[in-house]
Amino acid sequence: MKKAEELSKKLCYQRKNFWREASVNEKKLSFKFSEGYKAFLDKCKTEREAIEFYADILENKGFAEIDKAGKSAKVYRLARKKNAAIAVLGKKTVSEGVNIIVSHIDAPRVDLKQNPLFEDGDTKLGMMRTHYYGGVKKYPWMSTPLALHGVFVKENGEIVKVSIGEDEKDPVFVMPDLLPHLARKEQYSKKLGEAVSAGKMNLIFNSIPYLEDKDAKEAVKLNALILLNEKYNIIEENFLSAELELVPAGKARDAGIDRSLVLGYGQDDRICAYTSAEAIFAAKPNKAAVVYLADKEEIGSEGNTGARSIFIIDFIADLLKHNGESYDSATLRKTLLKSQVLSADVNAGINPNFPGVHEKDNAVHIGFGVSVTKFTGRGGKSGSNDANAEFNAKITGIFNKEKVNWQIGALGKVDEGGGGTIAKFMAEYGAEVIDCGPGVLGMHSLYELTSKADIYSCYKAYKAFFEKA
Repeated sequence: MKKAEELSKKLCYQRKNFWREASVNEKKLSFKFSEGYKAFLDKCKTEREAIEFYADILENKGFAEIDKAGKSAKVYRLARKKNAAIAVLGKKTVSEGVNIIVSHIDAPRVDLKQNPLFEDGDTKLGMMRTHYYGGVKKYPWMSTPLALHGVFVKENGEIVKVSIGEDEKDPVFVMPDLLPHLARKEQYSKKLGEAVSAGKMNLIFNSIPYLEDKDAKEAVKLNALILLNEKYNIIEENFLSAELELVPAGKARDAGIDRSLVLGYGQDDRICAYTSAEAIFAAKPNKAAVVYLADKEEIGSEGNTGARSIFIIDFIADLLKHNGESYDSATLRKTLLKSQVLSADVNAGINPNFPGVHEKDNAVHIGFGVSVTKFTGRGGKSGSNDANAEFNAKITGIFNKEKVNWQIGALGKVDEGGGGTIAKFMAEYGAEVIDCGPGVLGMHSLYELTSKADIYSCYKAYKAFFEKA
C-alpha cells in the first residue's frame, strides 16, 4: 500500500488546495492582497473608471507616457479613456519577443439607451429605457438596487462625470419585477430566458411632477430634466452623446464565515486586470513585459477599443522605437511572432448547486489556484485558440518551478454550452497564446464569487510569467 501511495503521488495529477499547501505567510498575503483588489472593484465599475484608476497611479509608480518617456524603462499609453498598455523593458531587446498579458475591463451591464427618458402615460412615472450589454441573465437585474455611472459629453467637448448610487446618501435606481401573485401567465408560463424581455427592463427614474405649472405636459419627465440640469448643467439632447451604465450598487465584500471569498460586481474580468497590473508593477522581467487592458470583450472585442483594434500593435511598434530598435513592418511582424501571450480571463468554477454542467476532472475548482485553459469555444472547439502543447507545458512548468498553485480548466461539458476569450484575436498575430485566470462562481451575475486563494495565485502566476517565460 505504501508503494502504491508513493507511485500515485509521483505519477498522478492532483489539484492542490491552496489553503492546505500554502505557508502561513502566503495565506496572510492572500488576504492582504484581496483588500487592494476589493478597493479596486469599488472604484472601477466601468471601463472608463478602470482606465482613470491607472491614469492616476502610473506616474507615481515610475511609469512615463511612451511619447514623452525619454529613456525610461517603464512606459504606458492610454487611449480613448478605455484602453491601456503598460510596459516594462527587460534585459533582452523588444524584437526578441514580448511577454503580454491581456485582460478586459468591460463587464456585463445595462446601458441607458441614447434617448432614454420618458414619462409613462398610465402610471405617470419617469422612466429610462435601457439596452443590456454582454451576456446577461435579465431576470436578476429586476428589483435590484442599481447605480448609474458614466459621462455626458457636450458639444464643446466638456465631459460631465456621473456616479449616483454608490454613496450611502445617494438615491439608487430599480427596474421593478412583477409580483408573483400576478406572474402566472406573464412569467411562469415562459422559459426562464424569456420571463423578462429586454423591453421590460425600463428603469424607474422619478415620480414627482413639475408643480409650478399644473398644465405642464409630461410634468414628471420635465421635473427630472430640471433636476439633471441643476446638478449637471445638461439638457435632454446631451443624452444622445452620453455613455451611461447601470451597475449593482454597493461595495465588494468578504464572503464566507472564514472570509476566504470575495463577492463583487465585475470580477469578470477586472480580477485579471488588477492582478496583471500588480504583477507588472512588481516584476523584474527578462523580456519586455506588457499588460494590455482592453474594452468590449463581452460583445466580441469589436470597435476601436476592443482587442481586435490596432491599438496594441501600434503600441508594440512604438515600444520597439522607444528601445532604439527598427520598427518597420517586417520587424514588428517578427516581434509578434516571437511573442508570448497570456489571455487573462476567468473560467467557470464548479458550482456546487449545479455540478451537472461540468466534468469535474476537467473543471476549475475554487480555492485550488489559477486555471490554465488550453481551449475555450463551443462544441468542437469552435471559435477557440486551442494553445500549442509546447506552450502549455512551458507555462505550467514555470508555475511548478515558482510554486504557483495552478490547475487545468475547461468551460463546462462538451456541448453543454461554451464561450470565448481574447485569446483567438491575439493569436492572429502569430504569437503563442493560452488562457490563464482564476475560477468564478456566478459568472456574469450581478455579484460574482471568487476565492482569495485564486486571486493571489493569479497574481503570482502573472509575475512568474513576466520574469521566467
